[in-house]
Amino acid sequence: MFATLSDKLDLVFKKLRGQGVMTEDNVKDALREVRLALLEADVNFKVVKDFVEKVRTRAVGTEVLQSLAPGQQVIKIVHDELVLLMGGSEDNSLDLAAKPPVAIMLVGLQGAGKTTSCGKLAKYLKAQRKKPLLVPADVYRPAAIEQLKVLGRQLDIEVFNSLASQKPLDICREAHRYATLNGFDVIIYDTAGRHQIDDYLMEELEGIRDELAPRETLFVADAMTGQEAVNVAQGFNDRLGITGVILTKLDGDAKGGAALSIKAVTGKPVKFVGLGEKLDALDVFHADRLVSRILGMGDVLTLIEKAQATFDEKEAERLQQKMKKSGQFDLEDFRSQLQQIKKMGSLESIMNLIPGMGKAMKQMQGAQPSEKELKRIEAIIDSMTLKERANHTIINGSRRLRIAKGSGTSIQEVNQLLKRFTEAQKVVKQLQKMGPKGLMKGMKGMGKGMLPF
Repeated sequence: MFATLSDKLDLVFKKLRGQGVMTEDNVKDALREVRLALLEADVNFKVVKDFVEKVRTRAVGTEVLQSLAPGQQVIKIVHDELVLLMGGSEDNSLDLAAKPPVAIMLVGLQGAGKTTSCGKLAKYLKAQRKKPLLVPADVYRPAAIEQLKVLGRQLDIEVFNSLASQKPLDICREAHRYATLNGFDVIIYDTAGRHQIDDYLMEELEGIRDELAPRETLFVADAMTGQEAVNVAQGFNDRLGITGVILTKLDGDAKGGAALSIKAVTGKPVKFVGLGEKLDALDVFHADRLVSRILGMGDVLTLIEKAQATFDEKEAERLQQKMKKSGQFDLEDFRSQLQQIKKMGSLESIMNLIPGMGKAMKQMQGAQPSEKELKRIEAIIDSMTLKERANHTIINGSRRLRIAKGSGTSIQEVNQLLKRFTEAQKVVKQLQKMGPKGLMKGMKGMGKGMLPF
């Protein structure tokens, strides 16, 4: 989503890094370009004005202008102010400190992704060892109730059995009684939306809020709608007093102005971001991590969390024991690791979390591995016998021809895979020699060297 903004800020920062001595004119020119980049990204005009003034005030201080690396200092100021703009380090976690069942109401316009977000949020809470109940209270949109029931079946999470003929407030009352009697920790209400804000919608939502006193009222905003999402969020906040925001479709190709503006305009934190259609594509929002991605610095913490949530501990333990015993890393292990990486998301999204890799991928202009190539690698390995996977050195010319035919690839592609795998084996052996402490020290040093400040 932030590709254009990232590219433009990168150009500004390149100029700053080249400055041996920083003057007020240098700062003024740089901030003019930052201002234009933010406005073109559809960030609220008043938000941009305040942001640039805060950066200018800090950047023209004697500490920066007399610094040995003034350009780097200005970049750090921009980074820090962007983090503050989007919420800083404040705790954005859900407030569930109440007698169960704790009520969470999702509100927003039709098409923003409320129903899907209900399912994603329920899955997130289930992973936190909560027992959520999904409540379909949108009786106006065709198939909205059935959609939530389908999501519930996919997630193995109970959905309250409401009917389109019922009134939304009656559904919510009955669901609350049911949840209380059946030991649910959290109730997630999927409320109705409209194509625009109207009094009837707001009165209905106010009635549910007043009756059930939800601990959280989360506004679901479509990040693809830009500044309109911010305006609508403000309208809902004025009438309902929202407690936070879920930004959906943050993996799209919109400019990203809503994500940068919504906290400053509404005063309410972004609590979650939706990064895809899959039901596990909901991330807790961290302002510092998103800013690091925007500025091309990667997001190692999110990468680690994704790996911890995705990787099979039993498989990791099996591989570790095997490496200790025989020191061998074979093609079967290689395929297993590829499959676990694929579970973490698209290759591009993973690479963008690694410091420096996002820019490197752009410079490579298509030379980097693609999703199709990963599938092709799997197909080649699948076409091998167990003996060939265990010992790739036995794969001679006739075997390569058979494998190529079986996987629908060429002998050259089979050769290329075997060459890459041989190189990967060497790396694995080197890392094994380093040991856990040496490996972690090496990773920290490498990460620190890639950061621009």
